[in-house]
Order: sequence, then structure tokens, then C-alpha cells
Amino acid sequence: MNKPTSKRNKATSAASNDGTPPDDQDLEDISQQEDPGSATITVTAVEVPELTEQEIRDRLHLERKVERAFFEAGKALMELRDRKLYRSTHKTFEEYCRDRFGHNRRQSYLLMDAALLMDAAVIFDNLEQKCDRNDHILPTHEWQIRPLSKLDPDIQPEAWEQAVESANGKVPSHRIVKDVVQHIIERTKVPNTYQLGEVCQILVKDNPELRGKGGCWCIVTYVGEFSCTVEAWDGEYTVRINQLKALLPNLSNIL
Repeated sequence: MNKPTSKRNKATSAASNDGTPPDDQDLEDISQQEDPGSATITVTAVEVPELTEQEIRDRLHLERKVERAFFEAGKALMELRDRKLYRSTHKTFEEYCRDRFGHNRRQSYLLMDAALLMDAAVIFDNLEQKCDRNDHILPTHEWQIRPLSKLDPDIQPEAWEQAVESANGKVPSHRIVKDVVQHIIERTKVPNTYQLGEVCQILVKDNPELRGKGGCWCIVTYVGEFSCTVEAWDGEYTVRINQLKALLPNLSNIL
């Protein structure tokens, strides 16, 4: 009658030795050993070597290549177009750009317009000399300088430098450049003196939408604060007042 009891006690003893949790003292010791906050981490300092003079020159050279990438792309596209180097495979320049580079017409012409901005000494005035300067910030994408096309060429360099200052000496974003350009336009705005029915001549300047219409006659159909809507031989266009030249007085006054 007592043997089963003995077996049960023995089994309980074995379970206690193998699977029972430790007492409070043991838990405290383990807790102290596994506490991440009490661990000591040794960090070995790694000394970063300074750039050598040659490495500094190499870095500047490579940075300038990145900055000039879209400028060189725009220049190359202009030469491909002007020399019609696409004629052996494509009928039009637009088809060639789409098939060869995946560009739509707008993308190709925006790159070429950006290249024209800088090629006309807008930003890359004395380009080779400025490219050797560490403190001269150049654009890295045509989107950054696109707002400059709204200003006259002699004001564009000033606007770019102001945008760089607003960006704390870094490459300014499209938004920063646009804000600077808008501020300059408001500061130097000229009253719109054109009238409805006035006959004018279109001046292309830097507006890609007016390509092929330089010197064409048009009639003013709407007068805004900084622009006019004009009717040309092939449709209506909205142009800035510096893209018009008055030719004849208001036709309604004559009639």
C-alpha cells in the first residue's frame, strides 16, 4: 500500500530537480546577468583619413560631370536635331527621341532649352573657370532652372545666386528657384499697356511654345496683368508682355 506513495514522491522529486523554476534568489541573479542596461559595450574608434589633394580634385571633377550631365544631353540633342543625324532611321526628330531615348517631345525640348540657358552664359558664364571653384553651385537637373526662363537673360544669373543663398549654399529646388523668380517679377513688373484689338508681333524669346512663330503678326484678344492672349494665324496663345512688340494701334479705334 505504501509503494505507490513512494513512487509518487520519487517522481515529484525528479520533476523538482529537472523542471521546477528556480527560487527568487536565482531569478534575481539571472535578471542581473541578462539586463541590457547593465551590459558594457566597447566601441572602437575608427579614424577616417582626410582626403588627399588629388582626391579632392577627383571629387570636384566627378561632381562637375554629374552637374553637367543634363547640359551635355541637351547640347547633344540639339546637334542630333540640327544635323538631322536621325534621318537614316526616322522621319522626324520626335520619333527618333521617343524610340532611342524614351523621350516625348516635351522632354527633349526641355533639355535643349535648359542647355541653351547655360550655353548663353546664363549660369555657366566663364564655365571652365567656375567649374574649378568649390563654392560655385551648379544645377543638377533642368527642372531646377526651368523657372529662370521667365526672366530676361541679364537677370537670370542674379536669380540663380539668390536661389542658392535661399537654399543655404546647396543646390536649390525647383520651388526655391520659382519663388525667387516670382519675387523678382513682382519687384520689376512693368504695367501691361497693350489693349484689346491691338496688332502685335510675336517675339519667341525663351518660350518653346512659340517656336516657328517669331515675327508673326497677332491680335490681342485678352489683356492680363503680366500677359496677353493673342490670336495668331494658327490659333490662340498666352504670351508675356515682353514677348510682344506693338505694330499697329487698336483696330477698333480705326474702324
